[in-house]
Amino acid sequence: MARPNPTLRQRRLGAELRRMREQAGFGGSQLGRAVGMNPAQVTQMEAGKIGISVDRLRTIAAACMCTNQPLIDALADIITERGKAGWWESYRGTLSEDFLEIAELEGHAHGLATYTITFIPGLLQTTGYANAVFSQAYPPIPRREIDLRTAFRIQRQHTVRSGETKYTAFIHETALRMQFSGPHVRANQLDALIEDSEVPGITIRVLPFDVTGLPSPIDNFTYVDGPTPELDTVQSDTGFGVRHLDMPVHVARFRAILARMSSIALPADESRDFIQSVRKEMNNQHD
Repeated sequence: MARPNPTLRQRRLGAELRRMREQAGFGGSQLGRAVGMNPAQVTQMEAGKIGISVDRLRTIAAACMCTNQPLIDALADIITERGKAGWWESYRGTLSEDFLEIAELEGHAHGLATYTITFIPGLLQTTGYANAVFSQAYPPIPRREIDLRTAFRIQRQHTVRSGETKYTAFIHETALRMQFSGPHVRANQLDALIEDSEVPGITIRVLPFDVTGLPSPIDNFTYVDGPTPELDTVQSDTGFGVRHLDMPVHVARFRAILARMSSIALPADESRDFIQSVRKEMNNQHD
């Protein structure tokens, strides 16, 4: 039976199978004949609407002459997760797919990197700061929805605070100075950033106003390391919604952007000092 709403991981499995087929030069009908599927089943499989067994995956890989064993094994792992619901599934039906899908990406990530321009990255936000950000949404959203989104965002942070997944946050100076609520909320957020910069597995690097060579134009984004480079994913946040990018050419572009940012951002210790200086400046302004 076809799935009405395949998850992001299920769609990604299908996309990789399509890429595998296309790289072999097969059409859907050709692949179907080679592995005992009809063209409609191939189409549904590549859309993530029907599942396949690990044996069928390996048959398809052999038919497509794919010899990338790490990729095949990683795709097999996606198949064998079937039925193992992530914590975010308890929010299905109450939050939009965009929220669930970033949690799904983070929950399976082998490493994470983010770049934010106007706000502190969600994985490092305090409860008060997250609440203030959601309160600024336009059109306004109900208080219950604000509280639900805030709770979800804080729960997402377990992935990096537990040390399970290494995380690098590139934060533009604008985000350190942007005001979403009163000085108390911002001060607490800066204090939390300083504390987080000492947490093993979390690296915070600041891009000051006077840095040169910043790639532009560029939106806030999250780069998610997969079990193999072929399964890396980028989530790009734009003014028109969220985009998930997995085509090799797009992923390579963001990989290069991260390398560029790494070369121009302040080192971790200098970034901590910079945040402390912004925090001190706040104290002087409000004394």
